[in-house]
Amino acid sequence: MSLWRYVARRVLALLPIALGVSILVFLLIQLIPGDPALTILGNKATPAKIALLHKEWGLDKPLPVQYVKFLGRAVHGDLGTSLFYGVNAGQLVWQRLGVTLFLIGFGGLLSMVMAVPLAVLSATRRDSAVDHATRAVPLIGMGFPPFWVGLMLLLIFGLHLGRPFPVGGYGEGLGGHIRSMFLPALTVALFFTPILIRSLRNALLEVLESDYITTARSKGIPERRVLLRHALRNAVSSTVSVLGVNIGFLVGGTVVIEQVFALPGIGQLMLNSIFQRDFPVVQGVTLVFGIMVVLVYLTTDVVHSLLDPRVRFD
Repeated sequence: MSLWRYVARRVLALLPIALGVSILVFLLIQLIPGDPALTILGNKATPAKIALLHKEWGLDKPLPVQYVKFLGRAVHGDLGTSLFYGVNAGQLVWQRLGVTLFLIGFGGLLSMVMAVPLAVLSATRRDSAVDHATRAVPLIGMGFPPFWVGLMLLLIFGLHLGRPFPVGGYGEGLGGHIRSMFLPALTVALFFTPILIRSLRNALLEVLESDYITTARSKGIPERRVLLRHALRNAVSSTVSVLGVNIGFLVGGTVVIEQVFALPGIGQLMLNSIFQRDFPVVQGVTLVFGIMVVLVYLTTDVVHSLLDPRVRFD
């Protein structure tokens, strides 16, 4: 099966999931007890405003009609008007989406940078003290909640080490973004690295016992080349899948991390909107989170198929 045909099949398989996400997001407003318009407007509710909101959102129409209208607006990027900021909710989400994507990408990159050499070291020194330490020590980061790890990093780098990295905000320019996002990304990496080490180590041990590795060694190929070009290249494909699954979980986890480090991402926007009862923004952010997870899984499948073409023919 060609790559493009495989991608097309994966997209078709994920479309029902994306549609299901949109239905659940649409029902966020409908599940509010009582009149959603009255709950949304709160103390600002007047008969005129309630009637206007009913007309604007189509709350006086049957649910299927409301959903079709909601889906049509969402496809065109119209997620409704923020009740607190007074602007399009989609515009708010778009402005802050880059911060969240930067955090996810930077955290995933740091995780791989930390996990790959440690996994190789552990696999090549199986059952040694180095192997046990490599597998045990990173578990410390995974054993604590990410928000606690983030707070400890703030204390260490903010109070005891003279603030070599900013302890909040997003910074200015690419260099400022990297410095400001290092501690949040490190928080993410400390949680993911043990998972990736275990996955990549197990895959490497399996690959290193394969016949083609034995054949490569018998031909006199240097051990370093066997390890990097043959073993690691084939073992990393399964780790990419593990990373993709965990990045899917991270999409929702950014809410807490962004709050700890005062990052102006969509996670912080969602929390603020919940407290402000800004339901259109909550609805928009939830929809974007759901679509992001679907896209992460699609990207993971495509990358996995590129690294291991056998996947496309299973």
